[in-house]
Amino acid sequence: MRIIFALVVLAFAYIKYTISTTKETNPYAGEVQRVALTPEQEVQMGLQAVNQMAAQHGGLHPDQVAQDFVDKVGAKLVTHTNSILEPGAKPIGYPFEFHVLRDEEAVNAFALPGGLVFITAALLKKFQSEDQLAGVLGHEVGHVLAKHSNQQMAKGGLFAGVGQAVAVLVGGDGGMGGHTTGSMANKVLSSKFARDDETESDTIGAELMKQAGYDARQLIEVMKILQESSGGGGGPDFLSTHPFRRAGSIT
Repeated sequence: MRIIFALVVLAFAYIKYTISTTKETNPYAGEVQRVALTPEQEVQMGLQAVNQMAAQHGGLHPDQVAQDFVDKVGAKLVTHTNSILEPGAKPIGYPFEFHVLRDEEAVNAFALPGGLVFITAALLKKFQSEDQLAGVLGHEVGHVLAKHSNQQMAKGGLFAGVGQAVAVLVGGDGGMGGHTTGSMANKVLSSKFARDDETESDTIGAELMKQAGYDARQLIEVMKILQESSGGGGGPDFLSTHPFRRAGSIT
């Protein structure tokens, strides 16, 4: 009975996943994916979250020179997004915006759904070349184009369902052991797809760099900068949220 109940839980999660999501082929990554939001909804979600995310990092940086520099590099990369489209695919047309955050402590960069890209002043000041900045911004643009946040929202319910099914199998008596194992299963699945997303963003970002005339090999130098920023501790925020591929594999 425990197995049957677990299968029912899993089946319900999968049915809910397929009904509440849309299947499509990503025009930039070329992969078949399921998403929870339309591009318009992604943009709206990003706009709703922008003030909150900026506030968490001390607001936007007042240095207009730094902001103009980031805008220039970001625009140069975005100009070439159509050149990496899959054959016959139509561009999504995300209204990309790039913002420098005032935060002088957290070494980080991230993107919101719909094209909002952020980089902290702490990370920006560590770069020694425009190519290095292009590497990080290109990586974040890659996340947006590949719809990684959108995919993760779509998969969230399915992963939770798998975790619940595992919990039923392991802890049929309602004990904490089943719940703990179920949570671990959910986390393992999420982490695996997160690593895949980082690899995909690396690939898209490197291609955009090449198209824009930047040296994609500078991504290796970016990795060195981030490793040095860790100071032997837990590492900068960027590395904890962006598990890049080994630097030696970037070409």
